[in-house]
Amino acid sequence: MAMKYVFVTGGVASSLGKGIVAASLAKLLQARGLRVTIQKFDPYLNIDPGTLNPYEHGECYVTEDGAETDLDLGHYERFLGVHTSKANNVTTGKIYNTVITKEREGAYLGKTVQIVPHITDEIKRRMLLLGKTGRFDVVITEVGGTVGDMESQPFVEAMRQLQWEMAEEDFLSIHLTLIPYLKAAKELKTKPTQHSVQELQSAGVHPDIIVCRTEKELTPEIRRKIALFCNVKPGHVIQSIDSWSIYQVPLNMKAERLDDMVVAKLGLESLPEPDLDELKGFLYRLKHPKAEVDIALVGKYVELQDAYKSILESFVHAGAANECKIHVHTVHSEHVDAENVEEVLGQMDGILVAPGFGERGLEGKVTAIRFARERRIPFFGICLGMQMAVVEFARDVLGLKDAASTEACPNTTNPVIDLMEDQKTTTVKGGTMRLGAYTCHLEPDTLAWRIYGTDEISERHRHRYEFNNAYLERMEAAGLKVSGRNPDTGLVEIMELPSHPFFIAVQFHPELKSTPERPQPIFIAFVEAAMDHRAGRGMKK
Repeated sequence: MAMKYVFVTGGVASSLGKGIVAASLAKLLQARGLRVTIQKFDPYLNIDPGTLNPYEHGECYVTEDGAETDLDLGHYERFLGVHTSKANNVTTGKIYNTVITKEREGAYLGKTVQIVPHITDEIKRRMLLLGKTGRFDVVITEVGGTVGDMESQPFVEAMRQLQWEMAEEDFLSIHLTLIPYLKAAKELKTKPTQHSVQELQSAGVHPDIIVCRTEKELTPEIRRKIALFCNVKPGHVIQSIDSWSIYQVPLNMKAERLDDMVVAKLGLESLPEPDLDELKGFLYRLKHPKAEVDIALVGKYVELQDAYKSILESFVHAGAANECKIHVHTVHSEHVDAENVEEVLGQMDGILVAPGFGERGLEGKVTAIRFARERRIPFFGICLGMQMAVVEFARDVLGLKDAASTEACPNTTNPVIDLMEDQKTTTVKGGTMRLGAYTCHLEPDTLAWRIYGTDEISERHRHRYEFNNAYLERMEAAGLKVSGRNPDTGLVEIMELPSHPFFIAVQFHPELKSTPERPQPIFIAFVEAAMDHRAGRGMKK
């Protein structure tokens, strides 16, 4: 079977959900027996989002092989349950960096280097790269940005050339647009979609399917109108209506027959119907919880929900696994102090202290951790959350009042968290942290060992600072135990407080590997502990 390529573009406005539609289609095709992967092409000039502030671009998602990528790759992995890689996220910065490096090496034999053909050729090479590995039947490419943007034009031109070069049954284009509802007129408006499709067609790309993001049901008349004026086949205009859960979208797309249209266009009609029973079971548990808990997410970037996207999704997965509705209360760590911590966190059933970088908001995290430890509220710290748990314990239990991370206090006399040895000579910021999956050995008869049910695990990392092993003996003597460490370097990966009902902190990012079908074990255990805490509070009342 020839490789099949599907391209997803967007128009009218950003944030319409191209990634969710692409992932939903991939889920449907995978459920029909195809080997599918998704890649994201982003139009910004950064090499990757690793140096971007979360307020700029949401969370930076890290793959198994250590790529810092767009958060949409998290959606891809959660929907498909398979790992992505460095090849799955390409930016304009990567394209230009490759072409300019080749020019400096003399690869173009003195020719004038131009957008066309050199940049577009490199884009096409990257678009086809995964398809040439032999590991997939279908490659879905999501093109970031909005059609008509200056930054996206080289990507659209590369698509045009591929559409011209490929056999008709090997190329399919899906365009996602917005159908706004005007309350004053009490009607849906199709003109923005018409203009967006015309913009795409004027660039030489002809969409096979138009997906309309909408708040209201599209009538048959509106669908026919869009099909007529956008020059697509009748029936190839479908809706993506607002849904109660992103995991419902594959079922919505199935109801719209998106996968049937794609399968027919790509000449794959002999495939079986998709098996979605596992997804339906997950959605049923998610929609019909038998319990509920309140959990505080204490972080530095809470104004933007996408900054902690994988953590929030992990709570969705763990909630369904426990048949529990989780109310996540985002708490800005800059706004937590000794005066208000009782008011802010006193009614919480669990406290998660989130990852982050820099000095801002650290003292609020320390205050929240002390509150969880002293009040015996289930606590879960991730990355910087683990580091601040160490700082809090060193200050309050060991009596090291100036204990700190050298990230925030370079001159502290008690650097309980310090820059990793191999980072001390690093001056380049982008792509130089400890990144990707590493092995962690678990100590027997510890909370972490019971949670995972195994002696060895692999989790993903993104950090420069680590626990300072010079303080290990004192920490453990005072009760804060190491329950997981890297077998090669001795790096402390997991710390826990056995005297506490549930107190665990990890240097890695467990949220990056959670999926609906395979929820992350620590999140499941944390939610269970929060349920027990809530039940205990109810009995005391």
